[in-house]
Amino acid sequence: MNLSYIVHLANYSDGVLYILGLMLLVELAVMVDRFWYLRRTILRGLVFVQELGRHGRLDREALNTLAEDAGDLPEAALLRTAAAHSGQVKGEALASRLEESVLVIAPKLDRRLWLLDTIITLAPLLGLFRTIIGMFHAFSVLAQPGHAPMQVTGGVADALVSTASGLFIAMLGLLTFNAFNNQVRMILLQLDSVKTMLINRMDGQPVVTFDTEGRPNAEAVAVARAG
Repeated sequence: MNLSYIVHLANYSDGVLYILGLMLLVELAVMVDRFWYLRRTILRGLVFVQELGRHGRLDREALNTLAEDAGDLPEAALLRTAAAHSGQVKGEALASRLEESVLVIAPKLDRRLWLLDTIITLAPLLGLFRTIIGMFHAFSVLAQPGHAPMQVTGGVADALVSTASGLFIAMLGLLTFNAFNNQVRMILLQLDSVKTMLINRMDGQPVVTFDTEGRPNAEAVAVARAG
């Protein structure tokens, strides 16, 4: 299959293959963008959750410092919300405000994934529609006197390329769409973990933390016993 044959197929498809090619480019662009953002957010978020877990108690100053360290991570919004309500709101009221921050962040995580969802549905349907039209054209040759069998079989084969192209684009999009949805769920789970950790560390009572070997932090234990 050379370039001239591909151009012939694209022209024979009445422009449908050009549209499918454009959809493939959009799909690849979304895949690269979301993979980079979501993967980076997950890896940095894991490190940040571990860092937050080392704190036994958090005040306004510590929360502001952690928010600066978080940078553009989604966790930064929760930390800024917690810092703004430090010493004023606790318990269920604080949890409600942190949950509101998570709801505001959520649309940013699955941004542009609707494009993949649309392409997954539209690409095979568009390819199948063009194949049906192409087969009508191919079989119409049978009604012409002196037709050649190769004209029919060749036309059918060319028409099926549209269906194959649409299915390939849809399968590629489906795999990445499911993978990205799983990554979004992981990030939301990290945010829920951060929310719980903030609530536990802002109630005025120390939290006993553990090091990488599972040993409790001596300072936190002493403060807890003194309280």
